[in-house]
Amino acid sequence: MIEFSHVTKIYPNGVIGLSDVTLQIAQGEFVAIIGLSGAGKSTLLRAVNKLHGISSGTLTVTGADVCALKGKALRRFRRGIGMIFQSFNLVSRTTVIKNVLAAKVPDMPFFRVLFGLYRREDKIAALTSLDKVGILDKAYSRVDQLSGGQQQRVALARTLTQHPKIILADEPVAALDPVTAKLVMDDFRRINNDMGITILVNIHHVELALEYADRIIGIRDGTIVFDGATSSVNQEVIREIYAGKAPNETEELI
Repeated sequence: MIEFSHVTKIYPNGVIGLSDVTLQIAQGEFVAIIGLSGAGKSTLLRAVNKLHGISSGTLTVTGADVCALKGKALRRFRRGIGMIFQSFNLVSRTTVIKNVLAAKVPDMPFFRVLFGLYRREDKIAALTSLDKVGILDKAYSRVDQLSGGQQQRVALARTLTQHPKIILADEPVAALDPVTAKLVMDDFRRINNDMGITILVNIHHVELALEYADRIIGIRDGTIVFDGATSSVNQEVIREIYAGKAPNETEELI
């Protein structure tokens, strides 16, 4: 489903984001990307939906050559890929359901967008998505009245309303407390299990990556230094990924 072949990304300032990356991610996998800040985790993730273009190599996602996509074709491609950010990216002064319905805007005529005229089936889809992440009762609350964890669940519900084949999550729990972070990761795990959606999450909490993901990709200085089943990760692997600078929480974990 997702295939990187000798992909390199060099930023205009000369910084190497990715270096000769080759990997494949199959439909329905739950993959966590771990590594130090600046290692290339976000670059790898955001290359999948071309938020970051690549400098060389080939990247194929759901049969599409990502490098060749532009304009309407790129926008259509991105509708099949959900994106979750650390900062939630919600309109805080409006209701939860209106934020979730925003997922339908790209497919709506301009006049419907202008007047907020959503179809009945769109509203049902939005409410169904909210129910899947356990906050249906907050549908008509304002977003700024919700906790951080609830707001991230709104963002996840919005993504589900797109009916994506893939969900990319860029540090989705970095701003949350440990208990709330686990609740959000529970949602990702359930969605992956129940709906078969491929989950690719960039995460700096190593313990959460090991608890929830099926597969770990370790990246250092833009290079993949580990790619394997979660069960095969040990302290030596962690040291390799973090170049001897593994976070303190991993010391007692492995």
